[in-house]
Amino acid sequence: MPQTNKSVSGGSGPGQGSADQGQPPPASVDVKDQAAAGDGGGGVSSEDMGDTEIIKSPSDPKTYRCIELSNGLRVLLISDFSGIGGKGETEDGDDDQEREDEEDGDSGEGSEEDEDENDEEEQDSDFDELDEENASKKKKGCSEKQAAAALCISVGSFSDPDDLPGLAHFLEHMVFMGSEKYPAENGFDAFLKKHGGSDNASTDCERTIFQFDVQRKYFREALDRWAQFFICPLMIEDAIDREVEAVDSDSLHYICLCLTSAEYQLARPSDSHRKEMLFGSLAKPGHPMSKFCWGNAQTLKHEPKEKQVNTYERLRDFWRRYYSAHYMTLAVQSKETLDTLEQWVREIFISVPNNGEPRPDFSHLQQPFDTPAFNRLYRVVPVRKVHALTISWAVPPQGKHYRVKPLHYISWLIGHEGTGSILSLLRKKCWALALFGGNSETGFDQNTTYSIFSVSITLTDQGYQNVYQVAHLVFQYMKMIQTLGPQQRIYEEIQKIEANEFHYQEQTDPIEFVENICENMQLFPKQDFLSGDQLMFEYDPEVISAALSLLTPDRANLLLLSPENEGRCPLREKWFGTCYSQEDIPDEWAQRWAGDELNSELHLPAENKFIATDFTLKTSDCPDTEFPVRIVNSERGCLWYKKDNKFKIPKAYIRFNLISPMIQKSPENLVLFDLFVNILAHNLAEPAYEADVAQLEYKLVAGEHGLMIRLKGFNHKLPLLLKLIVDHLTDFSAEPSVFTMFLEQLKKTYFNILIKPDRLGKDVRLLILEHCRWSVVQKYQAAMKGVTVDDLMTVVAGLKAELFVEGLVQGNFTSAESKEFLQSFINKLRFQPLSAEVPVLFQVVELPQKHHLCKVKSLNKGDANSEVTVYYQSGLKNLREHALMELMVMHMEEPCFDFLRTKETLGYRFFPGSALYFSGSDFWACVGWIS
Repeated sequence: MPQTNKSVSGGSGPGQGSADQGQPPPASVDVKDQAAAGDGGGGVSSEDMGDTEIIKSPSDPKTYRCIELSNGLRVLLISDFSGIGGKGETEDGDDDQEREDEEDGDSGEGSEEDEDENDEEEQDSDFDELDEENASKKKKGCSEKQAAAALCISVGSFSDPDDLPGLAHFLEHMVFMGSEKYPAENGFDAFLKKHGGSDNASTDCERTIFQFDVQRKYFREALDRWAQFFICPLMIEDAIDREVEAVDSDSLHYICLCLTSAEYQLARPSDSHRKEMLFGSLAKPGHPMSKFCWGNAQTLKHEPKEKQVNTYERLRDFWRRYYSAHYMTLAVQSKETLDTLEQWVREIFISVPNNGEPRPDFSHLQQPFDTPAFNRLYRVVPVRKVHALTISWAVPPQGKHYRVKPLHYISWLIGHEGTGSILSLLRKKCWALALFGGNSETGFDQNTTYSIFSVSITLTDQGYQNVYQVAHLVFQYMKMIQTLGPQQRIYEEIQKIEANEFHYQEQTDPIEFVENICENMQLFPKQDFLSGDQLMFEYDPEVISAALSLLTPDRANLLLLSPENEGRCPLREKWFGTCYSQEDIPDEWAQRWAGDELNSELHLPAENKFIATDFTLKTSDCPDTEFPVRIVNSERGCLWYKKDNKFKIPKAYIRFNLISPMIQKSPENLVLFDLFVNILAHNLAEPAYEADVAQLEYKLVAGEHGLMIRLKGFNHKLPLLLKLIVDHLTDFSAEPSVFTMFLEQLKKTYFNILIKPDRLGKDVRLLILEHCRWSVVQKYQAAMKGVTVDDLMTVVAGLKAELFVEGLVQGNFTSAESKEFLQSFINKLRFQPLSAEVPVLFQVVELPQKHHLCKVKSLNKGDANSEVTVYYQSGLKNLREHALMELMVMHMEEPCFDFLRTKETLGYRFFPGSALYFSGSDFWACVGWIS
């Protein structure tokens, strides 16, 4: 799929709606005139008006003010009086996903596993495998918005000294180790945890970002504590060794194979980060892209000691040189007036020092990959079982073209999945499962020295065998759009989709919002702080053509990941130990790629029929309710409904669970059900892709007891999308070649889950605890034993013959329309009621009151990660007692993290959790560490 613009939600709170919000501003008009900042609602006086230069969404109730302190620090103040909201209050009904993700299925593409991006964001994944840690870190819904702040410094790993790789990343860790005003080493984290907050930080190539959130009434004090890290951090010398080990673990968190160096071991594998490190090594000598940006004990402790380099002094020098106020941008958001926020910021942040030094500038280091070594084929041995081809081009920096976004336009075409697209043709040949095209906008993909445009394709076994032909199709499509030139119709279609989404933005967590905005302040002029990364402002065919002309075969780098490369990759990347080989492109293929041959099966997408044009807010046909109410309850199904009369936006959420007793009968049935959901998604991919790019989201999920169908987006065209899904479900079929392709991929998916120690541990824990549970090991064994197309069609027929359909419709639909959605399933599928009730709540076994120990050996010999889970069963609990358990989990996380990681360096990851079962409650705590 194409890389979309970063999502920045400005909010869509109360006070914005009317009987009819009408049409969004046309893409061709000046958005500023339509969306200038104004009064955000209650609590803001006329004297506290926002900055009208800043373009914001008409649905955004917040007010903004941009100021610059005398020390050069630029600040965006965000006053939000929209009341309760955030993720815990959105109308899309996705809140329950968190609990499902924590304890539900372990299947492939259509499972609960991939409801969100996995924490490693691997584009080469066969099917996404959601990490439990990622799920556990999600923000819980809350009734009151948090206050939040984020600060971006225009310095990153590019500025690392040559003799201390990873110093910028190391400093990001060290500044949190207390300050002169608040010397307690873990004081800030403890303060946040006590008051319901959180914090994080990240180091990129040219920027470092810090962010936190906290309950509003503690925001002023939290700001003061946090600011001291940039005013007077302690960075005491005896903390260095411990934090070096933490940084070392941080780099290991993304490394996959054992390094020749004995200084540090490897932890959670990430093929995407291994690819990045290998790719960076191809840069010209002296370019910072080739640096080891992570840092570890070898580069930050042992080598400096051998060379008599004082890491502590160099660290303080680095802080003094680069943590300067005039390099910084700050965004703060709270339910305070702009005047109050400005007063706080001026009082606190005026003390951040300004050294007067010029900003780091690497823009003179252009064309880092203009070398003979770049235009070659690199074969790589991955950690996971996956075939993936990535074709990459390095082009001049594109940041200055943000108003045109040429790479976004190109990625929209390359990543299209409809008729005539690259992926459509590859799927017909059973050569590929997924395709991603574009630029991720991370520092690796886009900085002041270059921009990357890449096409990543997840291949089947057949696709791997025909890799040069796969690349040929990509180059043919690229040549076609170069020949046809930029298309204004297509550009304006993308422009309209982005404008619709911007016009009707939804709320987002304040911490995510300020994190994004403080970085935008480094990239865009003031008026575009909120819109610069989202809107397509102007069509410029010359800019688009200039970018397109650079994407030729003779400038491309090919990176091929496959387990089949084992034994033929004698080279080894220095830092991550990635085994690889390099070879010239065969002359035969180089000549074919350079030719003028076009493929008649490839063509541009047709006009998108799923783009919403009616934004009318519907009139309620039943009394308003605080929570969803059941409006249908029959033997074939039930329906819950709630009309949105709060946020007043023309969007809706639809969810249906098709519950069947067939699924849990055997591991074979679970495998066949996973295959069914994956193939159904495959069948839908092409016809439903236009809906996807029109901001209509849909998801097919292989739940524990049935198929889960989720849709959300502008309500105008959601019924059309639902009808498409129901029709494909009714007329389901599976081509033998497609069945074989997904069966082989599913085997890889199960295997890739089981080689992760944390996932294996979770699977074993749930197998012990839950009644009638089939493990991933059993599913893997069933898949390896073999199933057939006939087996699949038998299970699907049985599944559709007897069902109970449970639904929820929430948003801008009437109750009468919502009932029609449920009826469409009943009318089309013509199923019978369940002969016996299917228990959809899990029951756990009652453990004897004594200590039990279960040891499981990791299935991946090359992974040095270990993990222990301590599980406590507490029996039946009422809601109050369960809430108290949740509070206990919240309060113990930070002290345990501080002891295990910060003080004792006994583990890198720690996360506690709790779950409410039909037969009781439980609590667990997981610790991961490097052996």
